[in-house]
Amino acid sequence: MLAELIGIFIVILSIVYIYYKYVIFNFWRKRGVFYIEPVVPIGNIAPLVIGKSQIGVFFHDIYLKYKDHPVFGTYSLFKPNLVVADLDLIRTLLIKEFKSFHDRGAYCNEKVDPLTGNLFLMPGKRWRNMRFKLTPTFTSRKIKQMFFILKECSEELVKHLESKAQVRESVEIKDIIGRFMTDVIMSTAFGVKSNCIEEPNNEYRVQGKKIFNLSSIKIAMTFCVPQIMDFFSIPLLPRSVTNFYMNMFRENVENRKANHIVRHDFMNLLIQLMERGFVDPEDNKTIINESSAINKLTMTEATAQSFAFFGAGFETSSSTVTFALYELSQYQDIQDKTRNEIDEVLAKHGELTYDAVNDMTYLQKVISETLRKYPPIPILNRVCTEEIELPNIRIPKGTLITIPLLGLHRDPSIYPNPEKFDPERFNADEIKKRHPYAYMPFGEGPRNCIGLRFGYMQTKVALVSLLSKYKFKLHSRTSVPLHFIEGSFVLDAKSGVHLIIEPR
Repeated sequence: MLAELIGIFIVILSIVYIYYKYVIFNFWRKRGVFYIEPVVPIGNIAPLVIGKSQIGVFFHDIYLKYKDHPVFGTYSLFKPNLVVADLDLIRTLLIKEFKSFHDRGAYCNEKVDPLTGNLFLMPGKRWRNMRFKLTPTFTSRKIKQMFFILKECSEELVKHLESKAQVRESVEIKDIIGRFMTDVIMSTAFGVKSNCIEEPNNEYRVQGKKIFNLSSIKIAMTFCVPQIMDFFSIPLLPRSVTNFYMNMFRENVENRKANHIVRHDFMNLLIQLMERGFVDPEDNKTIINESSAINKLTMTEATAQSFAFFGAGFETSSSTVTFALYELSQYQDIQDKTRNEIDEVLAKHGELTYDAVNDMTYLQKVISETLRKYPPIPILNRVCTEEIELPNIRIPKGTLITIPLLGLHRDPSIYPNPEKFDPERFNADEIKKRHPYAYMPFGEGPRNCIGLRFGYMQTKVALVSLLSKYKFKLHSRTSVPLHFIEGSFVLDAKSGVHLIIEPR
């Protein structure tokens, strides 16, 4: 009996192997597309599934190896995945033929996981409608109205570091900046005073960390085979995270309504979308489309958008500030030049203001170069939603698309000596020399990051506040070059970024 069972098992495995090898993994061969030889049954992403490689680094490495091909085929588990290396073709996918590539192809199931019903993950028409509603909440004027929150939190950050600077203490800067960004986003997105700067282990910080502490297998399924998660009703987020943010958002909305509280923040704009279906126009002449007012946001939909704003906002901005300080600690001349500009502009404006921050042109170059070397989300992913014929290739519906952003940003043929930190790469004349799609830290096209203005602003405020008061040097505990945490979707330093902080 045992021998028969073993025999049946071997036969089944053989059939599965043959099916994968000659049917599933024959996709690119049949279409005449160059591809990397896959391994049954996980295709080309074994290092990602077992958590041995960071996803951006993985695609960076294969991009540099095979970039002579405009596109090349891979397999993400059993799904064909086309890696696009040609910059003109990238522009075509993100702009000209956006109608066929408007979705990320990622997991989005509000019934199982309500917080996944957000702008980042939403597909198709639902994404388009939500983007239309949320776009007015991220105008320069709306962000300017939130500036006082950023400034208030930055003052608390500077004060917190004062004692550490006096004794020239070593600090793990990512944790501190993460707490600062959590306070900023919790205040703007939820109207909550989280006080994470002073209380590093409180519930707001603990729940925030859980968002990015997902297993490598779940991350792979989320972006490669979300159908499996749908079929088995597997949530992306831990239930404790969902309950925490759902309850917190609802309680704060009810409190504002009951006490007639109005603040110039993101939550106030979401309340307007729940009550009326649109946000207050920035001038009295704007005519509101009545159809937009019909589809008011539900409490769950509004919570999901607020949650996405929080998750994307605190992690990406804290990473950018961390990596910027890491580089400035190695290049003291660039740090001094940045600080001198900050001093001059603050003296001109009299204090830290929205307009003062926007006047700091060299600081913008420093941030741009940081985002080149360390794009927080190091790949752009899409799925083909409508079969399309492109030059030399027909892309069938359902094909995954990966744009290796970290690879492009560190390609020596585009950025000579790419490991060097050089803000002068973003002088106007240098930018003109490059292909416009060789730099996309916030994505490009209609599905670019809706909150990029806010992201830039909170990053600048943090750097201005810190560099105007303190000097930073690299501590010996920090590795050079940095190594990234494997199995993570975002770029994060493996052993932290430890800096010595000194008063000016």
